[in-house]
Amino acid sequence: MAHLSTNPADKERFICLYPVYINSKKTLAEGRRIPSEKAVENPSCAEIRDVLTAAGMNVYVENKMHPREWNRDVQFRGRVRVQIKQEDGNLCLEKFTSRKDVMFYVAEMIPKLKTRTQKSGGGETSSQQGEGGKKSKKKKK
Repeated sequence: MAHLSTNPADKERFICLYPVYINSKKTLAEGRRIPSEKAVENPSCAEIRDVLTAAGMNVYVENKMHPREWNRDVQFRGRVRVQIKQEDGNLCLEKFTSRKDVMFYVAEMIPKLKTRTQKSGGGETSSQQGEGGKKSKKKKK
């Protein structure tokens, strides 16, 4: 279907980014678009939005789902629309020339978010507590 507008500044002409595109847990057949080494584990729309907003991009989130996403969970919902070209056709930011550039940047910056660094620290302590629980069960037998 042809676009109703040729103006790159219209919201319908913004590029779409689904979290699936940069998810290291997904295969290429499931929708990942960048190499798994550079991808992020289970990114969310909020994280993508935060990273791109901090970079100075014009971004908004839609409540949509990727067609290949079988999990209907709220965590996997969402689509981020990003403006990479201005009304006159020039790029908004010189470092983002294509949608791939945007995906690589987001995948690089999400692990550096404060929410990600705090979660990984908390995850280590909870896994240690879980191991302690297993040890005590073995002693009771």
